[in-house]
Amino acid sequence: MISDWDVPYRQSLHEALAMLNGQWTVAMLSTLALGERRYTDLMAEVNGAEARVGWVSHPKPVTPKVLGNTLKRAQENGLIIRRADGDQMGNSVWYRLTPKGKELLRALRPLASWAQQNRDSLTAGTSDDGT
Repeated sequence: MISDWDVPYRQSLHEALAMLNGQWTVAMLSTLALGERRYTDLMAEVNGAEARVGWVSHPKPVTPKVLGNTLKRAQENGLIIRRADGDQMGNSVWYRLTPKGKELLRALRPLASWAQQNRDSLTAGTSDDGT
């Protein structure tokens, strides 16, 4: 039997994880944690970080279309703010985290710590009990 607290807890987790949907969302948010970035710099930094770790999180670089979609979803979810310099096409577009985006990254720190502590079993695809 499910207790009353289980349903809101599970629903809240589902809603939070839905905000992280997309394989590049965490990489993009983590890069923006370092400060406001132009679109082109953001793409280069995300791909550069992946290249430095040997493409273990992603099999290939993020494309402009995928990054654009990721940024749009994050903006719709209130995690980032988009700023364009000037009114004409070709001007720089900048992105930065909102307070909500920063708070989400802070909330993910315990999950990252857990993953680091359990890296061996996570990469092996088994749990400590052998399942």
